[in-house]
Amino acid sequence: MFFRPIDGHGLPHNPFNALVVPRPIGWISSRDKKGVDNLAPYSFFNAVAYTPPQVMFSSTGSKADQDGAKDTLANIQDTGVFCVNIVGKDMLDAMNATSETLPNNVDEFAHAGLEKAACETINCARVTNIPAALECELIDTVVMRGGQNTVVFGEVTGIYMDDAFLVDGKFDSAKFMPVGRLGYMDYSMVTDSFELIRPDLI
Repeated sequence: MFFRPIDGHGLPHNPFNALVVPRPIGWISSRDKKGVDNLAPYSFFNAVAYTPPQVMFSSTGSKADQDGAKDTLANIQDTGVFCVNIVGKDMLDAMNATSETLPNNVDEFAHAGLEKAACETINCARVTNIPAALECELIDTVVMRGGQNTVVFGEVTGIYMDDAFLVDGKFDSAKFMPVGRLGYMDYSMVTDSFELIRPDLI
């Protein structure tokens, strides 16, 4: 089939998210001006540059108790920092718990029963016992087409890695089974990996 998104797809569910897969999950922690911590998963997330290391995520939609934004975006615009927590199999249920829409004065760490650790380079918390975390300073936000679609770009100023996943000098992502988002309410996990050498490196 072929369809123009503007005309609709005619299917029971929108297939768009099922086509760009798997998408890594950016479990974004932030802190508001009053010191209340926030934690929420975003599947429009990825790395975008090596030097300096930079990442992006996109916030879509808004909340009734925020002015045209979600808590994460509002906090980052106020403070200029955020942390990306990398989600493995062991954190799947907790990550899902933090996806619930809650009042902006609720701490999702506490809501999901998660312990916090202080970030090293920014005034923000990260999830304790996470496989890895990227501490970020805000570079810019870009408002996209449509209603409340904003891309957030950040420079990584600090990187935490759990030593348990360092194997022969490499960070073994398959060892903690990263969680990825598919379409609809579907997820996937990386359980094995393989090496494929680029032709210009042979």
